[in-house]
Amino acid sequence: MNETKPQTAGEGGLAAPTRHPLAWREPSFYDQEAIDKELERVFDICHGCRRCVSLCQSFPILFDLVDNSPTMEMDGVAKADFSKVVEQCYLCDLCYQTKCPYVPPHEWNLDFPHLMLRAKAAAFQRGEVSDARQRLTNTTAFGKLASIPVITEIANASNRSPTLRKLTSKLLDVHPDAHLPEFHSATARRLVKNLPAPVAVTPKPAGTTRGRVAIFVTCYGNYNMPKVVEDLVVVLRHNGIETKLVEREKCCGMPKLELGDLQAVDVFKRDNLPVLAQAVADGWDLMAPIPSCVLMFRQEIPLMYPEDAEVQVVKRAIFDPFEYLMQRHKAGLFSTEFKNTLGKVVYHAPCHQRVQNIGPKTKDMLNLIPGTELEFIERCSGHDGTYGIRNETYELAKKIGKPVSTRAERANAAFVTSDCPMAADHIAHGMQNPPETQHPISLLRRAYGI
Repeated sequence: MNETKPQTAGEGGLAAPTRHPLAWREPSFYDQEAIDKELERVFDICHGCRRCVSLCQSFPILFDLVDNSPTMEMDGVAKADFSKVVEQCYLCDLCYQTKCPYVPPHEWNLDFPHLMLRAKAAAFQRGEVSDARQRLTNTTAFGKLASIPVITEIANASNRSPTLRKLTSKLLDVHPDAHLPEFHSATARRLVKNLPAPVAVTPKPAGTTRGRVAIFVTCYGNYNMPKVVEDLVVVLRHNGIETKLVEREKCCGMPKLELGDLQAVDVFKRDNLPVLAQAVADGWDLMAPIPSCVLMFRQEIPLMYPEDAEVQVVKRAIFDPFEYLMQRHKAGLFSTEFKNTLGKVVYHAPCHQRVQNIGPKTKDMLNLIPGTELEFIERCSGHDGTYGIRNETYELAKKIGKPVSTRAERANAAFVTSDCPMAADHIAHGMQNPPETQHPISLLRRAYGI
């Protein structure tokens, strides 16, 4: 009898990409010798391919290291220089999801972003990450402090003061010229609490949605863009969706993940997951207004805790706002009675939304609004978490985002919008005459006239 040999996926195969769990609790995960060996293997494959050269600075730096080495191959690159490549990765995931032909199940088994994460985690464990960068990623603590009314005014005034920005530059590793968001004492939770009592509705399922949404507000949503969270609640309720905020929350963990501080991610996970899982058990779908936060609960945390039942429950129940609303639209449960047009809008699709493979749902929904013309941009804005504001990377972030800002400028639009509000602000920051920036959900509320 002939035996069937197992098939290995080759380049150009049709098998769907798979992601291996992160063995972050194993001591070997932090073994620098093993990390360097894997970095050299992966970098050698990337050097022979080079199709990711346009995505971020990691790849041009890697290829320059190879091309300027004595051998012009990876064996000529010093291991001490590997960190130069690692430092430029901001875990956007685009190389894995949209470019790399060698991701699993290909036999070469490349996962460039998670290898960079492993190297970052090892460096963090060795104490190689500055105190300033660690302070910068304490988003929950900063938000709580800055939401105290007197402190709010001081924080916002400091952001506008060139003198105080120099102090902030040293304390928090923030470039003096980088755009920083304002803080608000009227947090999202306070705004939503003061909304008129919602009209009682009978939840109607549609697709995988149940018609009841508990919103994970996020640090940024609560302290920096509270009006957007209010707009989200108003739009959902306008469409007959029972809506509330989750009982409590901490940071999703994305800023700490990008830093390599996996222990901090673990702390946030232990705080958030029981609350979110209980909301699902009580019949609620989950939603977050920031794509990075949705990605954390859909991908990164599940890969860190593949055997955790609560994590898997939350993974299946959390939605991007426009992904959710488009499911309702397909079932005839979304109102298209718009009172206002938006004119021309520059819409930027953020990386952390694109890699969720949900399709351009925001674009599709904004196109439902009569009298609206979209300039659709699918390219990195350059902001990428703290990358766009840190001293070391601010100028590089401007360089990455320049083509997007230039295209937005030429569009001569009424609004610049992105599901990632930080990306929209970064794009506008790179323009000579920026229009108003708005979150897409706020534009939807404006179109409804509610």
